[in-house]
Amino acid sequence: MEFKDILEKFDIDGEYLSCVPYGSGHINRTYKAAFNRGGKEVHYILQKINSTLFTNVEGLMNNIELVTEFNRAKISENGGDPNRESLTIVRTKDGKTYYKTSENEYYRVYIFIENAKGYDVVEKPCHFYESAIAFGRFANLLDNFDSSQLFTVLPDFHNTVKRFENFKKSIEADKANRAATVKKEIDFALKQENIVSHIVDLLSSGEIPTRVTHNDTKLNNVLIDVNTDKAICVIDLDTMMPGSICYDFGDSIRFGCNPCAEDTPKTDEVVFSMPLFEEYTRGYLSVFSDSAKKAEKDNLAMGAILMTYECGIRFLSDYLDGDVYFRTNRANQNLDRARTQFKLVSDMQSRYNEMCRIVEKY
Repeated sequence: MEFKDILEKFDIDGEYLSCVPYGSGHINRTYKAAFNRGGKEVHYILQKINSTLFTNVEGLMNNIELVTEFNRAKISENGGDPNRESLTIVRTKDGKTYYKTSENEYYRVYIFIENAKGYDVVEKPCHFYESAIAFGRFANLLDNFDSSQLFTVLPDFHNTVKRFENFKKSIEADKANRAATVKKEIDFALKQENIVSHIVDLLSSGEIPTRVTHNDTKLNNVLIDVNTDKAICVIDLDTMMPGSICYDFGDSIRFGCNPCAEDTPKTDEVVFSMPLFEEYTRGYLSVFSDSAKKAEKDNLAMGAILMTYECGIRFLSDYLDGDVYFRTNRANQNLDRARTQFKLVSDMQSRYNEMCRIVEKY
């Protein structure tokens, strides 16, 4: 189907003008659609949902509907603008949150948030700080949300124990015959086995509470106002599930404290930025410290190491499997991604005590 035909299924006023690729996400296909409404050009986000990964689109969209409606109500209560500070689902003309084509493809539409941008790397320290504010606010909004309402979209998504077991299976299977060429990376990853169960065990024992978490807290999942440099909205809610804020905090650190691109082939230039770590920690705890439990705060630094390590073994596993999960557009891209993560893990481990002192400071 043409984009115009798909968009006509949604409750959108105006004359269709265009629909072009937008953003830099790895998983879904994202487009920016333009419509003429009374002489004014208005915009929407159209996404083709990756139903190979998200096999239960009904459950996925129900999660997003529940959380966005909950958050929008809270934002309104606080005097904010829910159309700007939250994703807004545009329903189909028959009231659904997504459209399924005759070819079993799934699409959804959101209102486009104008004058806002997501950044793939930290161009200004204030952006990273603002992303911390945004994710801290997101956690606060959902502090009283009943996580049992949510469908588990990706079981064991941040279960580092199972990720490690899957990684070992990828090594053994060696489907793309690449294991012999990445022995150094494999050896580094296997040597981290003693830390993989840390957060999983704390969640299982109840020492760390299970919360609704975003689970993909990269800088580019926060929209920043292009005029004020202030965070506006948290986006990409596909992986929202019950989990630990140590995961959310840690994934932000993994992504944002590396001044290089996530897939840079120049691994020697990758370095863990302590100033950016402190900037994010200061922002996150300025809005979420009162809600966070002591055990959560005590494990934020470990969460950063574990999320970086987990992402590294996911990239390396996909490389060993033949690049079947993460989208690539050049040879060795997943390998470069893995090497970047492992360099960050090594740097963090050497500065772990300093990271803990910064968390304690704020």
